[in-house]
Amino acid sequence: MFSKIKIFNGKVITPIAILENASVLVSEGKILGIEEGNPNFSEALEIDAKGQYISPGFMDIHLHGGGGSDFMDGTAEAFLIIAEIHAKYGTTAMYPTTLTAEPEDLVATLDAFETANKKNTKGATLLGMHLEGPYFSMNQKGAQDPRFIRNPDKSEYENLIKNYKTISRWSAAPELPGAIEFGKFLVENNILPAIAHTDAIYEEAEEAFRNGYTLATHFYSAMLGVTRRNAYRYAGVVEAAYLIDDMDVEIIADGAHLPAPLLKLIYKIKGPYRIALITDAMRAAAMPEGKSILGGIKNGVEVIVEDGVAKMPDKSSFAGSVATFDRLVRTMLSLTEAPLLDIIMMASLTPAKIMKVQDRKGSLEMGKDADIIIFDNDVNIQMTMVEGRIIYQL
Repeated sequence: MFSKIKIFNGKVITPIAILENASVLVSEGKILGIEEGNPNFSEALEIDAKGQYISPGFMDIHLHGGGGSDFMDGTAEAFLIIAEIHAKYGTTAMYPTTLTAEPEDLVATLDAFETANKKNTKGATLLGMHLEGPYFSMNQKGAQDPRFIRNPDKSEYENLIKNYKTISRWSAAPELPGAIEFGKFLVENNILPAIAHTDAIYEEAEEAFRNGYTLATHFYSAMLGVTRRNAYRYAGVVEAAYLIDDMDVEIIADGAHLPAPLLKLIYKIKGPYRIALITDAMRAAAMPEGKSILGGIKNGVEVIVEDGVAKMPDKSSFAGSVATFDRLVRTMLSLTEAPLLDIIMMASLTPAKIMKVQDRKGSLEMGKDADIIIFDNDVNIQMTMVEGRIIYQL
């Protein structure tokens, strides 16, 4: 790795503007500065961006796999394959995500994270684990395996959090018995509780927000909107996320999970500072369409990938995304009126703020990690740099 790098002749995307014909200077894996033109930077590796965009790397706070592997395979090799394949599409940092599973499979995945994290030099940074489940509403299970869905188990989650300091986020249904206590415990341990796979109505979502559930997991998917109970209408989590100004949402902007009108609505109401783009990618991301497996390779669920999305065999519901992050950016550009500056905010700095790592990740600013990508006008990734290491170059 060169100790000094200059990326010049590009359109640099900062948090507040896109600078034409500017350069990013890197030293010892950190951003030293951003300057207009092509400044002298002696003894540095020089990279010509050729007039293309120089952008902060994408941060994916919710993904399950890619390149034929899933984190629930429970091996360090799977983690490394996924981190490397997604880096080719612009992801420089990620939060590997689990599915509902047997307790021993969950432990194996957490162990594999720790092993892979020590070996990971060719892929996106593994920032922490996101546990999706198993504390979910059965009515909103989606593609989650119903065999393993259950209510919050205090002894289980306390033991996991005690033994695995890498758990950064946990998605659960807040209306379940014990879920508010669970959320409080997560907050006390600096773990983000998120609302997911839930039958909660507005009042329950509001209580959850007050107790730490400040993020809506894959917004709209597996959660209630307006519903009727005994003839009376109730607002759901969807409406709660809109009405609670400080609630963050993450969206699978692959063009399949959310159609253009909803993408526009979410952007219009929540804005770029409260939206994180996510792939929610499963193992079939960056792979040919056809049959695949959702979850661990040993006991996962067979799914079919077609039309750019994974579906359950009976096609009753989606079974996860097969998107890579560049596709999310292209989708937002083509289906919404959001400007590129806002879309990159939703792909980088906003997720970094949600996960409270914005002091070192998420934007091209002096002193932050040199997580940098170059892409063309069609968001084809030309180069990926992670903490000053060039790990992909077209």
